[in-house]
Amino acid sequence: MIGVDWYSSFHSIISLTLSDKMPAMKIEDILKVLENFASPSLQEDYDNAGLITGNSQWECTGVLVSLDATERVLEEAAQQKCNLVISHHPIIFKGLKKINGNNYVERTVIYAIKNDIAVYAIHTNLDNILEGVNERIAAQLGLIRTRILKPKSSLLRKLAVFVPGDQHEQLLEELFLAGAGNIGKYRECSFRLEGIGSFTPGDGSKPYSGEINKRSIENEVKIEVIYPYWKESQILSAMFKNHPYEEVAHDIYILQNSYQETGSGLIGELKTSISENELLSLLQVRFGTSCIKHTKLRGKMVKNIALCGGAGSSLLANAINLKADVYITSDLKYHEYFDADSRLLLADIGHYESEQFTVDLLFDLLRQKFLNFAVLKTSVQTNPVYYFTS
Repeated sequence: MIGVDWYSSFHSIISLTLSDKMPAMKIEDILKVLENFASPSLQEDYDNAGLITGNSQWECTGVLVSLDATERVLEEAAQQKCNLVISHHPIIFKGLKKINGNNYVERTVIYAIKNDIAVYAIHTNLDNILEGVNERIAAQLGLIRTRILKPKSSLLRKLAVFVPGDQHEQLLEELFLAGAGNIGKYRECSFRLEGIGSFTPGDGSKPYSGEINKRSIENEVKIEVIYPYWKESQILSAMFKNHPYEEVAHDIYILQNSYQETGSGLIGELKTSISENELLSLLQVRFGTSCIKHTKLRGKMVKNIALCGGAGSSLLANAINLKADVYITSDLKYHEYFDADSRLLLADIGHYESEQFTVDLLFDLLRQKFLNFAVLKTSVQTNPVYYFTS
């Protein structure tokens, strides 16, 4: 069960929530860490991630992390004097036309507003990063050599900028610091090409070199770096701030390349092959479920494992195309089991069960950034699904 150890883990810091020694922390300070880790730009069009209730400028008194933002979770937040609840699933997913308290969504929103509790959801944007929800599932199985099952495309940009030869190293360093030049497990990646640039400074200009109204020749270096598009503002800001030219000649290209660090699902390998029955037993133990629905066993050893937390039936074809032996997800419909067509073992471990470790992911991230701040895991069991066993 999520959060069963939080009393022992945080008893020593709960009192700090109201302590005069605590530095003032705004809710936006917490959200910046989350959004730097999983950019809101990566959420799917249908999603409603982000700040749902509350104000980012409020002083934060404490954080409670949960998979779902239910009434009981918000009541717990109020009891623990936490005015920020961070959940994976958005409490408002579809549009609300009335807020009368007629269902659990409306009641939760009313409670949040009446008690000045900010509710923030980090949903499909957290699903769509390599170190997100699916990485925690893979870790439970001990998978190695993991990669995105269905990478997203058209997310990358390439910046080409021309700079005097004696200034290019300094500018390149600033671009790296701003987030440019990361490719997979490599960083500070760039391309440089030496050439000759020409320009004529006009009246009123303040050229780095050359004379007004006289054509000048400059030894220049063309620098090229790539970056995900949501970092463009900070990268261009670093370029303009650190470039010696008054007018910076630069080009931005939209790349069609797949971005291997973002996308849906994950695929990796077990260290050694195991039987299908051994895998199902492993799933049952590691995810704490009493019931796993699956297709007919093929009687084969399995090693290549594809997975997707939550409802992931749309990625079945991707798992098959990448020669996965098993695809693990949840919320599968009857006819989707037929779609496996004996090409792999298809296993449904339950929606909550697949995403339960997201709470640990968010907790670990925030605790690393805010060592002396009250960050708690909920003790509320939010899984709405129960299994009957006689």
